[in-house]
Amino acid sequence: MSRAWPTRLRFSKSDKALHARFDDGAEFSIPFETLRVESPSAEVQGHSPDQKVHVTGKENVQITSADPVGRYAVRLVFDDGHDSGLFTWDYLYALGTASRQGQPH
Repeated sequence: MSRAWPTRLRFSKSDKALHARFDDGAEFSIPFETLRVESPSAEVQGHSPDQKVHVTGKENVQITSADPVGRYAVRLVFDDGHDSGLFTWDYLYALGTASRQGQPH
């Protein structure tokens, strides 16, 4: 099975969401809040499932920059200073799927 590849990533400050389109036709709108509270960083996820930190108060967080990491991920920098998570294309796709279904990841 081939992995979906992003064909468009658009960061919208006005609706505080990442609009992502993938080459399999999937399109997602992932709130910045979701990206922040589900950051794949060890700071948020911990080193095991029981160490995950429940992040709150990020309803108005913004993304100040997005830097590509190789051909597999993007590093997002949030206006609260958080910048240590690498969002792989697979992880963004999973967050988009969960956001579409109204579920936390």
